[in-house]
Order: sequence, then C-alpha cells, then structure tokens
Amino acid sequence: MNRIKQFAQSLSCATRGLSHIIKNEKNFQNELAAAALVVFVMFYFDVTRTEMTALVLVIAGVLIMELLNTIVERVVDILKPKVHPYARLIKDLMAATVLISVIFAIVIGLIIFLPYIFACWQI
Repeated sequence: MNRIKQFAQSLSCATRGLSHIIKNEKNFQNELAAAALVVFVMFYFDVTRTEMTALVLVIAGVLIMELLNTIVERVVDILKPKVHPYARLIKDLMAATVLISVIFAIVIGLIIFLPYIFACWQI
C-alpha cells in the first residue's frame, strides 16, 4: 500500500505543476492551442500512424521544452534575483531552445501536412 500512496503523491505533485503552467504561462497556453489545432488537422486529414506518431512526439517535445524553460527561468530568478548578465543569458538560451523546437515542429508539420493540403486543391 505504501507504493500506491507514493505514486498517488507523485501524481498529485505532477498534476499541481501541470495545472500551474497551464494557468500561468501564456506561451504554454499558446502552444497547447497550437497542439490542439495540429491534432484536429491530423484527424481531419486522416494521417498515417507514422505521421501521427511524429506529430505527437513533436508536440510533446515543444511542450516539454517550454516546461523546462519555465523551470530554468524560475531557478535563475531565485538564485540571481538581481539581473546578472549570465542570468539574462541563461534565460535567453532557454528561450532559444524553445524557439528551435518550435521551428522544427513547424517544419515537420509542413512536411506532413502539405501533401494533404495540395491533394485537397486538386480537382
């Protein structure tokens, strides 16, 4: 029974963290909205399982990178509340990490969805 309690406690902490980022982080909210759109389009075009897997992995990657970005920002704020050049650089590097993941997600989305879009235009 102790393992079940530990698992329940871990799940509670994770849910609390997820709830916090969804409620408080605008970028995460925007990325969730984009993910919902991708999922809708994915089912609309009836993509293959392989394409679906790639899209789900890319969505997860972007959301995880945004979560890591938020974590690092909070840690930097705690450790260096006064703006230190390295604190700013660390935050900028994490933002760049998220940006790179978003750019590649868009590229992968275009690679997958463009053939379906072009097929719709052919009469």
